[in-house]
Amino acid sequence: MRLSLEPIGVVHSGLKSKAEAARQPAAATDATAHIELYPGRNFEHALEDLVGWERIWVLFWFHLNDTWRPKVLPPRSATGRKGVFATRSPYRPNPLGLSAVRLERVEGLTLHVRDVDLVDGTPVLDLKPYVPYTDAFPDAATGWLQDEARAVQRFRAGETTPDPITAWNVHFEPLAAEQTAWIETRTGLPLRQRITATLMLGPQPHAYRRISKEGSEYRLKVKEWRVRFRRDRQDLRVLAISSGYRPAEIGRSADHAEDPLAVHRDFRAAWR
Repeated sequence: MRLSLEPIGVVHSGLKSKAEAARQPAAATDATAHIELYPGRNFEHALEDLVGWERIWVLFWFHLNDTWRPKVLPPRSATGRKGVFATRSPYRPNPLGLSAVRLERVEGLTLHVRDVDLVDGTPVLDLKPYVPYTDAFPDAATGWLQDEARAVQRFRAGETTPDPITAWNVHFEPLAAEQTAWIETRTGLPLRQRITATLMLGPQPHAYRRISKEGSEYRLKVKEWRVRFRRDRQDLRVLAISSGYRPAEIGRSADHAEDPLAVHRDFRAAWR
């Protein structure tokens, strides 16, 4: 049997790549976007009565993926790869995605949403209201995630070695705190929140979390910024932030007013 799907609309967001997107809507708090439904298909009538729902399900297509993997390495896994059907990975046989976003308002064929983990240009396949009494099962078993949580409990009771997934505290050294605040003020990027959310899962090198080890320290990539941190027992200390651009790139002057490297040039001048 062959099925045919036709997008009903598209996502417009500030997330231009998979690396920029949060791994779950809960980690994308306050990230905004709008969903534009296509005209000419009576979607105006289909949107009636959606106002008043706080959250909606967005069914979408992982359009940036062109392959699937039977085994994947989820960001929260410290024990190796998992079967893709036991994860939320985008590398699926049919790249269908499901996200619960916060609905702010509807204007014509445009839905303004928040808490969005969707990349710009994502094709939307369907919309459904989120119904708490039937969609939420807070006591449901969570498979290998539950096993990870039990490992943390055993560690805290002194029974096992540390679990790297949830037992980490993240501290910012004065320099890193000052640099992070500077970047946030000038770019609007919630850098400290992004760093903390990623490092709370542990320091182990991980392709999805963009962490690499460099000697006795580690480096985390957050968009075009590089975060240097080190492990201190069960704490992770963020030491400093740097630009991901090479000095030669930053040194080039732009021919237009909107120079995307200007903030990196100013950052480098402030912290040589």
